[in-house]
Amino acid sequence: MATVSLTGTSRQDAATVFGVLRTAFPTDRSPDDLPQDQPGGRSTVWSAEFEPTQEWIPAGPVPLRGSVSATLQGDYLAVDRLCDALGVAFAVDERGRASGDQEQEVDLRLTTKG
Repeated sequence: MATVSLTGTSRQDAATVFGVLRTAFPTDRSPDDLPQDQPGGRSTVWSAEFEPTQEWIPAGPVPLRGSVSATLQGDYLAVDRLCDALGVAFAVDERGRASGDQEQEVDLRLTTKG
């Protein structure tokens, strides 16, 4: 199990990223649970949990309107599989990684593959 948190993006791009992951892996969110903007123009963090399995069908490249900051946190295998899936759909720039005994956290910047 791994948690994906998205920041610094539009709700449309957040929905796109979660949509790509939802087609590949089981999630705690229903298909009609789409990211919503918060009133008052405050910074928003969208998050969902995914259970990366070995079998997933990679999507092709998917366009984004802008860049997306993503933080993936969970067990090593789950985070690595999520990174692999995101790498199929988007250009991925790893911004940082922190490792522990049982979990890791990876900070990514996602953009449209060019």
